[in-house]
Amino acid sequence: MTEPPLSRPETRYGRSRLSRVSRRWVVIGLGLLVVGAGLIVAIVGYRRLATSDVMGSLASYRVIDDETASITISVTRSDPSRPVDCIVRVRSHDGSETGRREVLIPPSESGTVQVTTTVKSSKPPVMADVYGCGTDVPAYLRPA
Repeated sequence: MTEPPLSRPETRYGRSRLSRVSRRWVVIGLGLLVVGAGLIVAIVGYRRLATSDVMGSLASYRVIDDETASITISVTRSDPSRPVDCIVRVRSHDGSETGRREVLIPPSESGTVQVTTTVKSSKPPVMADVYGCGTDVPAYLRPA
């Protein structure tokens, strides 16, 4: 014969707050809430980190002296008729950023253009890179 399940002594443990059915619905509800929040985070992350309209890459750089580097970047954009803003920087031997410059890439006929600029550095530059490019050109870079 099967024995009935043991009941908890209420005087020692107190009454159970939720029945088994209620607890199951709470667990299911919380699980759906977590899955929904995960989907929202994934959608927002995909929209923010998906491929952008502009991609800048380092074509070459040359250290000119202890305070200056010449940087050539290659910029590819989906709409060449729009101006683009790119940030280039130089780094010192310890890896710290020692110089930065914003570069305006004006509209052109070609989807990919190369632009060369110089960047001043507070320490002797060792390397250069492209920090990023975007289509949101600040007003101080736009031609008057």
